[in-house]
Amino acid sequence: MNMQQNGRRACFQVITDTHVTMDAQHVHNRNFERALLDIAALEPDSMGIMHVGDITDHGWEEEYVEMARIWEQCRERGLTVPIRFAHGNHDLFGGETVAQLERFQRFTAMPGPYHAHEVDGYLFLFLGSEQAEPERKDFAYLSVEQLNWLEQRLKSAEAGKPVFVFLHQPLMNTVSGSLEAQGWHGVIQDEELHAIVRRYPQVILFSGHTHWELGAPHALHGGDGHSPAMLNAASVGYLWTDEDEHKSGSQGFFVDIYEDRVIVKGRDFEGGRWVESAVIELGRGVQETGGTRS
Repeated sequence: MNMQQNGRRACFQVITDTHVTMDAQHVHNRNFERALLDIAALEPDSMGIMHVGDITDHGWEEEYVEMARIWEQCRERGLTVPIRFAHGNHDLFGGETVAQLERFQRFTAMPGPYHAHEVDGYLFLFLGSEQAEPERKDFAYLSVEQLNWLEQRLKSAEAGKPVFVFLHQPLMNTVSGSLEAQGWHGVIQDEELHAIVRRYPQVILFSGHTHWELGAPHALHGGDGHSPAMLNAASVGYLWTDEDEHKSGSQGFFVDIYEDRVIVKGRDFEGGRWVESAVIELGRGVQETGGTRS
């Protein structure tokens, strides 16, 4: 892969909350297709698209079929970039959790609710809920086994090299929409997960779930060289605002990896332009962002 642009070693994209429906003409479906084609045009040699969950609106078979149709149609139009998935709460809504996870794995070819990938020497870790509690169906449940797996993966990771982690729901009081008063946090084992990742400042954790638009306050949490960076990846399907209101739009991240830093750039897929207020630089203990850090 020839990615040597001004010292850039590699790149990938982060999308989330596509909420694909059964209706091929639904705005969510069209937004997903537009985002894929935008990535294909701008970064055909990307390491991959990392999807942070809520792939579908309900986790129904017909929605996954439609998702697969969009993907294959984009492949026919020149998309060569691979894609990897986490799952979200909406992907578990359609039935019993075991059956929903099996459907997720069948349509995405992911090996389980949590999984690791090493791509061009960089580690990508995907976390995900293993059960849906009826009273907290929007929350992620991470088993002791999954948390131990994460700890071991981080412990054995190459020191000083970024590790990219993906979980649909954000930790409480971190990124946009996750403040306790906003009510969009959603990890049952919040304290346990936080205790693990805070020991590894090389972690860059991307979450979705809140749909909060890029450039809003708290787009980045941590990332000062002493604590892990946590970022809200907005949403491809539709956006949400600090006024607690729905907003039409479709956004995600392009991530550039350099030897000494990682640059995260916000992308407006609907407008086909960069989000200037959502450019975040991480590395060497220095962080700069056009948005607000918490």
